[in-house]
Amino acid sequence: MTTLVSNSEDMTEQIGEALGRILQPGDVVALIGDLGAGKTCMTRGIARGLGIADPVTSPTFILVAEYRTARGFPFYHADCYRLGDAAVAEAESIGLDEMMEGSGVAVVEWAERIDRLLPDDTLRIELVATDDLERSLALHAGGPRTLDDGNAGASCRRGFDIMLLALTPPPARAAWLCWMMRRWSLS
Repeated sequence: MTTLVSNSEDMTEQIGEALGRILQPGDVVALIGDLGAGKTCMTRGIARGLGIADPVTSPTFILVAEYRTARGFPFYHADCYRLGDAAVAEAESIGLDEMMEGSGVAVVEWAERIDRLLPDDTLRIELVATDDLERSLALHAGGPRTLDDGNAGASCRRGFDIMLLALTPPPARAAWLCWMMRRWSLS
């Protein structure tokens, strides 16, 4: 698990944008957090990182919005807030499970409501408001594509390291880069 701290809405979007730049078709990001925690803000940044210029708003009433990324694959933005007691069945009825297993990137807000539908290879990000502006972002990666068990895992880990490097304040970047290079040489 990795924990990041965002001090503003802009920073939350920047973290999302850095993540969006390394996401690949087939990736699923599950956003978990209370109302106002920054899930849609994170999604706007992810969309920007994927090269989407369209305005991105929460699809609370339509449940899923689909966009085309600059790289040509679909980006699905789902919001499970309005799904009721039968959230899993409702999500399946609109094809959300197929979107998460397809050839695009899927970001699911309120993902805890459909947890058992989420693929093993899901990046879970729990957003917690610690004050009016500050957010704690706990990132949990799981599944074979994100583990340190071969080339795919090493590639994903390197992409994640690069994202964290982009978010590191300039004075600490040199030390962080040296640490990453040592770590990569061991994989």
